[in-house]
Amino acid sequence: MIAINKRPGELLWFGILVMGMIAGLVGVVSVFVMGHGHVYNTTREVPWGILISTYVFFAVSCSGLCLISSLGHVFGIEQFHASARRAIILAIVMLICGFGVIAMELNKPITLMIYAVLSPNLESPIWWMGALYGVYMGVLVIEFYFCMKNNRLGAFYSGLLGFVLAIAAPSNLGGVFGMLSARPFWSGVFSPLYLVITALISGTALMILVHYLKNRCRGLDFCSHDKKYMFLLGRILALLLGILMLSITWKFIVGIYQKQEGVYEALMTLVSGPLSFNFWFFEVSVGMLIPFAMILTPSLRKPLPLTLAGVFSLVGMFFMRYDFVIAGQIVPLRQGTLATASGLAEYIPSLAEISIIIGAFALCMFLYTLAEKLFDLEVRHSHAVETTEIQNIAIDDFAVEDLRGN
Repeated sequence: MIAINKRPGELLWFGILVMGMIAGLVGVVSVFVMGHGHVYNTTREVPWGILISTYVFFAVSCSGLCLISSLGHVFGIEQFHASARRAIILAIVMLICGFGVIAMELNKPITLMIYAVLSPNLESPIWWMGALYGVYMGVLVIEFYFCMKNNRLGAFYSGLLGFVLAIAAPSNLGGVFGMLSARPFWSGVFSPLYLVITALISGTALMILVHYLKNRCRGLDFCSHDKKYMFLLGRILALLLGILMLSITWKFIVGIYQKQEGVYEALMTLVSGPLSFNFWFFEVSVGMLIPFAMILTPSLRKPLPLTLAGVFSLVGMFFMRYDFVIAGQIVPLRQGTLATASGLAEYIPSLAEISIIIGAFALCMFLYTLAEKLFDLEVRHSHAVETTEIQNIAIDDFAVEDLRGN
């Protein structure tokens, strides 16, 4: 049985999460009672709304967490061993919540899953998205089991498979957007690479936040190992943010210079249109520039400022997903499409959609909090040495098999 301490802070935390889940339940009930068309603000012009962007946020963050965890028990980087269990269980929780959000977007998710198995369309990127993330969930569960049992060899091989899927799944998800030639803003090779880079950013930022809260909620001081680990994550986050800023800058330079129809108009919705506040304040300032500057400032290289930088990055990533999904749709596909005076389609999330999103985040935090209480997520330092030895054995096995094959 899970024991909940009766400390005021912990009771308040669970109370807030329960209220958030109740809000989400109200949104879910309204969908079942009144139907999608009456409670969602999606239209024929903008069929994908905030539920899709939030699903992308959860799914891609899950992949980023798995990539970070694999640095420990797959690639043998000792500093990442201690966070492996937390990264994997949080990835599982986020993927569960992502599945829940996308299920609320779909009209008949159960029917879809049945026919996806009975009549698969192997040429559809969306089918592959479902298949990859479905298999990915199973691999994460197996990997977590091996980590909890201290089965280093099992954790290595399942982690290696998870690493491959953690790259394949978000890049395929980017391909769902990138292969839509009718939506030029999404179309192309940028979308798959963009989602992989931002997956790493989300995963790194989440691990900074989780590691900080783990110590603070238990009243523990940060030892030298903890500080070194957080500083390492901070440097990785700064590097990834720099790569992302460079990529986005060139996407805008090329798109504005070429003035390609559909791309230029979508970029302008971000620069000076209806999405400009989201873009300049949440994406550019909060999501990239501020955390990048905080990490590079020597006087702010402390656990709390690094954690705030991670939180800012996560907020920016959420709005980045939203703007990415909406900007690709509000530019009409043809003349005569219902639009506003600006010539753009309009989308504002409904109360039901917002309540479902609140419920999804509350459920995610609730499940992870329970996981912290239910499982022993601490990894002892001695296990790191043992893991490295197992990895060396596994690598030697691969080498021997390769020699035999030759």
